Amino acid sequence: MKKKNVLNLIKFFSEKNDIAFRNEAYQIANDFQNEGDFQLAEYITALLSSANTFIPQMEQTNFQFLDKIKIMNTSLPLPEAITNDVRGMINAINNNIGVSKFLFTGEPGSGKTECAKQVARILERELFSVNFSEIIDSRLGQTQKNISILFDELNSFAYPDKAIFLFDEFDALAISRTDQNDVREMARTTSAILKGFDSLKENIVVIGTTNLVKYFDKALLRRFDYIIDFNRYSIEDLIEIANLILNEYLKKFVNLSKNSRLFSKIIRMMNPVLMPGDLKNTIKSCIAFSDPNDEYDYLRRI
Repeated sequence: MKKKNVLNLIKFFSEKNDIAFRNEAYQIANDFQNEGDFQLAEYITALLSSANTFIPQMEQTNFQFLDKIKIMNTSLPLPEAITNDVRGMINAINNNIGVSKFLFTGEPGSGKTECAKQVARILERELFSVNFSEIIDSRLGQTQKNISILFDELNSFAYPDKAIFLFDEFDALAISRTDQNDVREMARTTSAILKGFDSLKENIVVIGTTNLVKYFDKALLRRFDYIIDFNRYSIEDLIEIANLILNEYLKKFVNLSKNSRLFSKIIRMMNPVLMPGDLKNTIKSCIAFSDPNDEYDYLRRI
């Protein structure tokens, strides 16, 4: 924790700025976690979570193309390089300097969507996901109209400083199709998206995710203030994350034992080593289906 954090806490407390105070405290907890003091970080987070503070309730509940996402209080281990980018992103949003459009790129299972949820949790904002299945329409021109309605919904949101809007798997709309019959329609769709982003109010926070960024229109990429690459896991990062995931699930099974050295060796032998999302699913299912009378059966399954 730095002097600046202490000064900010005193400043926000004296100003009775509860939101800024809590955001600063969460930042301090995050710093402690990155420094390895997990117990203190969890203690600060627990205190903040139980605090009785006033947060305006969302008046709007009926949206045509937005679905509210439930956010769980779970951990998300990330490599230091990605963590630093996410920390900078949180600071940018807190400081409200006009850096509010972010794109997460990376392979499936690399933690893009989960990271968006964590950002919303840390900032104490509600997370709304764009329902692309409702936006895309087979009728000529209707998709563009739906895109226009979507951005109107975003701009008319009652409490934009209490929300984050997730364009999950944004490539559903943003990439060129191979079917030549769709070229004109796709061009109109892309144009509608560009106009929509240009019309967005500065204080509206958008996070897009994709694993197909190389197919994105370059003009669309320029609409994002910052792009975070989630393809920055070393093998050692993935082994460490796999062990953290294993520890969480083993807590629920008293009859299973842990062999960190053998487990790490098994993970290292994967070719390639799975991304965190796939690691989590694999470890969870192998533990769930393991023989309850064999404390190491889950290792054989993995």
